[in-house]
Amino acid sequence: MFNSLSEKLDKALHVLKGHGSITEVNVAETLKEVRRALLDADVNYKIAKEFTVRVKEKALGENVLTTLHPGQLMIKIVKDELTELMGGDAAGINLSASPSVILMSGLQGSGKTTFSGKLASYLKNKKTKKPLLVACDVYRPAAIDQLDIVGEQIGVEVFSDRGNNDPVAIAEAGIAHAKANGFNVVIIDTAGRLAIDEVMMAEISNIHKAVNPQETLFVVDSMTGQDAVNTAKAFNDVLNFDGVILTKLDGDTRGGAAISIKSVVDKPIKFIGTGEKMDAIDVFYPARMAERILGMGDVISLVERAQEQFDEEEARRLQKKIAKNQFGFDDFLKQIQQVKKMGNMKDLVGMIPGAGKMVKNMDIDDDAFKHIEAIIYSMTPEERTKPAIINSSRKKRIGKGSGTSVQEINQLLKQFNQMSKMMKMMQGGGGKKMMQMMKNMPR
Repeated sequence: MFNSLSEKLDKALHVLKGHGSITEVNVAETLKEVRRALLDADVNYKIAKEFTVRVKEKALGENVLTTLHPGQLMIKIVKDELTELMGGDAAGINLSASPSVILMSGLQGSGKTTFSGKLASYLKNKKTKKPLLVACDVYRPAAIDQLDIVGEQIGVEVFSDRGNNDPVAIAEAGIAHAKANGFNVVIIDTAGRLAIDEVMMAEISNIHKAVNPQETLFVVDSMTGQDAVNTAKAFNDVLNFDGVILTKLDGDTRGGAAISIKSVVDKPIKFIGTGEKMDAIDVFYPARMAERILGMGDVISLVERAQEQFDEEEARRLQKKIAKNQFGFDDFLKQIQQVKKMGNMKDLVGMIPGAGKMVKNMDIDDDAFKHIEAIIYSMTPEERTKPAIINSSRKKRIGKGSGTSVQEINQLLKQFNQMSKMMKMMQGGGGKKMMQMMKNMPR
């Protein structure tokens, strides 16, 4: 996510990050490079130019050149302006009515149907709502089937009327069904448009007038860059939507849509899609995204994801095992399962301050733990409990069973021992030292 933009901004700000002489001339030169980086990321020229003008004015207004750490203050100004450009604060979703009606709109292929399911899953699991998905795409072949599959995956009911070709009537019937059956959120999935054509825009406008939704959300593929912003403007002129959803942010996106869209339509980005799985949905936090773009990581989101998978009872059990020096590979396996539930691996590593640069060219897929799991599953129960007994002959047997080499097994055993020592250190009051190390990581 934003790898190319992050790299270019890092190069542009490199001079200012040092403690050497910073002058008005090299500030201007740096901001010219920042503007070029934004344009390369497909940010609108006018927005990129206005952004750098604001940064320069603020920098000179705060006497950046004469401060003790001018580079740090300059980067903070860039971060703050980038945050403001993307919307400032995180925008909530209006769920005040019962049922609250959410109307989904967007071009065909933007990921609207999939995201309708992700949003339903998010509201069900994190907001304890009872959502109903309503299938109003009467044109695309198998559109209803796709929503049915999504609904089954997340355990959410889908309302459809396969014999009816009137999406307005289907939407109204879906809301009536929700009221009669205790659903408190209705998510209406409409037909995607191949292009902005008058007939289809009139249709979604009619649905909008008929159901009077609490939220109208525009779903857009972030990989389409500036085109996404132009499409958003066209839809907003017709629907006056409440917010934007950016999908496919896990792809090789240049970032122009995320940075420009708020300025153009004056509507907040509310959610982002970060992967293919049904739980790959995040609330959009402009400040956190600005930090990630500038290579500062996103520790808050990382901690939040970890807390979602945190089991207090399991943690207490683990604590006792560590204290008694009984932490084994079965416990290690459980930790791996929890990490895997947190989301896309490359995305998670990118949240660690300073780690973004290290992983930008690395191929970290979600099967990163596959060979580790294979090695552990090839161990006997005794070997998992007492790793110290694993000698050379046992390693050969484990390697044969897991399709791995003795070197890989040695590496895993070494990592396991290091992890055990670190956890022991955390137990013994070394937690403060670890936190200090995290704070001092390069940004």
